[in-house]
Amino acid sequence: MRHRPIYLDAHATTPVDPQVLAAMLPYFTEQFGNPASGGHVYGWEAEAAVQQARESLAAAINADPQEIVFTSGATEANNLAIKGVAEAYCAKGRHLITVVTEHRAVLDPYAYLQTLGFETTLLPVTATGLVNLAQLAQAIRPDTLLVSVMAANNEIGVIQPLAQIGAICHRHGVFFHTDAAQAIGKIPLDVAAMQIDLMSLTAHKIYGAKGIGALYVRRKNPRVQLAAQLHGGGQERGLRSGTLYTPQIVGFAKAVELSLATLASETERIQTLRDRLWQQLQAIEGIQLNGDPTQRLVNNLNVSIPGIDGAALMLGLQPTMAVSSGSACSTGKAAPSHVLTAIGRSPALAAASLRIGISRFTTREEIDQSAQIIIDTVQALRQATIKGSVGSRIF
Repeated sequence: MRHRPIYLDAHATTPVDPQVLAAMLPYFTEQFGNPASGGHVYGWEAEAAVQQARESLAAAINADPQEIVFTSGATEANNLAIKGVAEAYCAKGRHLITVVTEHRAVLDPYAYLQTLGFETTLLPVTATGLVNLAQLAQAIRPDTLLVSVMAANNEIGVIQPLAQIGAICHRHGVFFHTDAAQAIGKIPLDVAAMQIDLMSLTAHKIYGAKGIGALYVRRKNPRVQLAAQLHGGGQERGLRSGTLYTPQIVGFAKAVELSLATLASETERIQTLRDRLWQQLQAIEGIQLNGDPTQRLVNNLNVSIPGIDGAALMLGLQPTMAVSSGSACSTGKAAPSHVLTAIGRSPALAAASLRIGISRFTTREEIDQSAQIIIDTVQALRQATIKGSVGSRIF
């Protein structure tokens, strides 16, 4: 008997990989020093571990170790990148560009900067969720400071053409920031080849611990200057004060290392599982795929199911499956997904949607069981709707 629901919400978070946990543990109990304590061996050990992790993360994205700034996660990294650029370069311009399907951790800092007198342009997306590159180029003005486009969408998994966006930004002398929280460890990322100036990362989407992330900040060609958003001890070259969380940092690097080491094999395995699930779910009449069918993360499946109540669907699945109807960071908000409405889904259809995220621990048996659970739940809800309609006509 299954005691826990099948977990298919890997875009919200992932379990810590046992190898990641093993790498972290010594820095909680034995090598527990503060990296800033330069007068004894405990500090030296922690500092060496942090430096090794910094080098490992930098190598993963083809950056220099000095370009890695550790943060508490991608939300803080996004805020530091966006507000940091705006504040540092406000004398040069006050125009910022992003995309309507971005995470709230990008959209909300943009909205905040509007209250300070900055102008923002929110670009639409195509029906499959991709940015129109011609529209992006046309939106850039002489006073544009920053373009922020998510690498891979957290709801529909769409992968944006980062290298082409980077080329457009650099051609116009504009900084390019990307939120790569969902992309790191799942697709190849190269900040040099893709001409990315700022990149936000997090550990807990790739089997690392929650509470640790990083911001890549380009140091040359062009050099990006940021205004710090946290002030204090001057850690991270003054860009992000606060005692560095050594165990989490070590675990973050290990998580990225493991993900890249198994990237080819896991991509093939997970895509096979996702395609198997999608094939089975097409037994549901009218089911619609959300997002580009090919330019998407292999572990993502987002579907809309017409003719049912979204809340009833989630309630029906809860005992046996852990899935999401949208971003986990927007839980409790009654409004339909802004990502799904941006690609043309009606509010009702957006509410009757499932975001399925497959992990490295998902099995074929769980995929088959999940497909049947979803199909049975939808059929039951549709039959109940039909009976209710008939009853209302009679009485």
